[in-house]
Amino acid sequence: MPTPPDLIRSAYAELIVTDLAAARWFYVDVLGLVITAERPGVLYLRAFEEYLHHSLVLREGAEPALRKLAYRVRRPGELEVARRYYAELGVPVRAVPAGDTLGIGEAVRLSDPLGFPVELFYAAEHTPRFTQRYDLHPGNALARLDHFNVVVPDVRAGHEYYTGLGFGVSETIEDTEDNLYAAWLYRKQTVHDIALTAGEGPRLHHIAFATRERAQILHTCDLLGALGREAMIERGPGRHGVSNAFYLYLRDPDGHRIEIYTSDYYTGDPDNPTVRWDVRDNRRRSFWGHEVVPSWYAEASTVLDLDGGPVPTRQPAVREATVTVGADGFGTADGANGFKLGNQA
Repeated sequence: MPTPPDLIRSAYAELIVTDLAAARWFYVDVLGLVITAERPGVLYLRAFEEYLHHSLVLREGAEPALRKLAYRVRRPGELEVARRYYAELGVPVRAVPAGDTLGIGEAVRLSDPLGFPVELFYAAEHTPRFTQRYDLHPGNALARLDHFNVVVPDVRAGHEYYTGLGFGVSETIEDTEDNLYAAWLYRKQTVHDIALTAGEGPRLHHIAFATRERAQILHTCDLLGALGREAMIERGPGRHGVSNAFYLYLRDPDGHRIEIYTSDYYTGDPDNPTVRWDVRDNRRRSFWGHEVVPSWYAEASTVLDLDGGPVPTRQPAVREATVTVGADGFGTADGANGFKLGNQA
């Protein structure tokens, strides 16, 4: 295999929404994202610490779906590396001219081996970074895009694909029979840029934005309650066992799932250990022992191919009869009680 491209982090996502005005209310008026640009039928948004043109694109369409996930590469020459690498993998690859996505330079767009539409880019328009513009920050200000979480039928295959790209593995959920239920993988120095979860896929489970403080997450809950829109809170607030993060999960007007996330940990050393959780450990899904709502197991966003058609899904390759695994790899097992810290290796 040729050398893989040098990816540095998850960079932006593009969602299809059916009502752009409703989506704007949720993402701008409620979550407080900054509008970088607005075009007919399209909205380009970023969080307060971000200086690239956008980290989220909302595009109006007939059915809600994921249009693409994007990663930034380390230097412009990595785009040619990517073209060679993915051609060798035998997946669809397209060269994309600068400006095809507003604010983004030349790019490579592909359907990855897991079935997801992915864009790789380096050049992007710079915008003002509002880190210290506290006069503009709402009480629940979002700092930056943190990660993507996707549902795949074969987590082992996804693990091999992403580690082949040079991603580190921060945490996994496994069993004693070598079944892999979920994996958290990173390029930047946090717990993950991408999480893989066993389930019917390929589908998008959620996109996550980081905040600086737990109080900002709680403010979002209070805000939705005050607006009478508390039903948009799907899960949380709570503390994950995997990743240690304090979290909140919301559903936007189209049902896309958004996580607000803080307090994970540093993974930048080359010998950072992988934390391995037993699938029977109940605290992996919630460190506080909360049950996971049924929608968590069943619902995720449709994924589009490079031509805009829905990607067919497959059922997971391995499904334990006594275990139900949620979209972050959390679940329950018959007879599983107590807590055992994941082994580190």
